[in-house]
Amino acid sequence: MQSSASTINDHPPGSLYDKLRPIAEARMMLKEIGIDPFGTAMENILSPTEAIIHGRHTILVGTNNYLGLTFDADAIAAAHAALDALGTGTTGSRMANGSFTLHRQLEIDLAEFYGVRDCILFSTGYLANLGVLSALGGAQDVIILDADCHASIYDGCKLGGAEVIRFRHNDPQDLDKRLRRLKARAHNAVIVVEGLYSMLGDIAPLAEIVAVKQRYGSCLVVDEAHSLGLYGATGRGVAQAQDCEAGVDFTVGTFSKSLGATGGFCVSQHAELDLIRYASRPYIFTASPVPSVVASTRVTLQKLAVGTHLRENLFARAAQLHAGLQTIGYQPSAAVSPVIAITIKGRLNALNFWNKLLQAGAYCNLVLPPATPSGDPLLRISLSAAHTAEQIDAVLDMFARLHSDYVNANSQG
Repeated sequence: MQSSASTINDHPPGSLYDKLRPIAEARMMLKEIGIDPFGTAMENILSPTEAIIHGRHTILVGTNNYLGLTFDADAIAAAHAALDALGTGTTGSRMANGSFTLHRQLEIDLAEFYGVRDCILFSTGYLANLGVLSALGGAQDVIILDADCHASIYDGCKLGGAEVIRFRHNDPQDLDKRLRRLKARAHNAVIVVEGLYSMLGDIAPLAEIVAVKQRYGSCLVVDEAHSLGLYGATGRGVAQAQDCEAGVDFTVGTFSKSLGATGGFCVSQHAELDLIRYASRPYIFTASPVPSVVASTRVTLQKLAVGTHLRENLFARAAQLHAGLQTIGYQPSAAVSPVIAITIKGRLNALNFWNKLLQAGAYCNLVLPPATPSGDPLLRISLSAAHTAEQIDAVLDMFARLHSDYVNANSQG
């Protein structure tokens, strides 16, 4: 098979494909060093925390499977029943032929779970942000977002054509300053933040952000994709944990983390939420979530609401790993959360470290610039309630054996 770099090089400079040349060159570099963190296949999934990768038994610490519910027996049974009764797919959008009673049942479940008026389902969490933000923020509007927001949030802003203003990450004072500069326009501005930020595992000061929002009468959208099931008395997220849910206008989330499936949603107390169905192109023109996924998600949502033991185990493992890494001599991201990030200076150093960790028997995520907040590569770990203390000890032992590589890499940086 011809390499992507040689294919690009077959075209003269100034061709349509020039924009892909840097990607082709980066992929060629990975091929030459024999490391490809973005094409790693799990050959056999053994459990929520274990898999066979490259023929080796591997502990998974990079799956976002926060509550470990992907193998929940009740959820699997519900998915099987939905497959038998409703088939493999909807073959259409909710606006066409893809609206099943099951979809509405899950929307009602989610609205009741959050204690709000209504919910809209989307086929992915990415589409939820795309659909909601493009409908809320039109060409005449302003969206003010945290600088570290997810790519789906930025893309939703672009799709709607709103003016986009960024404020410094987790800085309510900077948000206040930028709203103040908008004067009368601040009243119709849309503020977008996340609950738990997925790269460094830090938490938004939502209560303070709500206070700023209320001062100007703006609209607040909170993406709780990575915090659903992890924070709050019943797992509704950071807004519940900080007792400021009443100040959140729209909450967006996903099924692909704590709920162990795929899909997205938006919940709100505003009656206008239902109108977003008719204004959201990603909702109107995307096939609706498949029945098996909707059925399994209804089950895991119920378990999330009462699963305090899952959250307790998750945070116990997070504290164990965070403290253990510090004891060894690493500098993990400051906050103890289910997302733990370690900076490795230099792209090649990070690739080599990630590969050595994988060979030792642990899989985590390698995140390279420009996707990282600091501009340096990150090893991103996400833990699960299904991890045992023994598994975390085993991962810490692997990190201990690689500590000299970490020191050397960061001393060069």
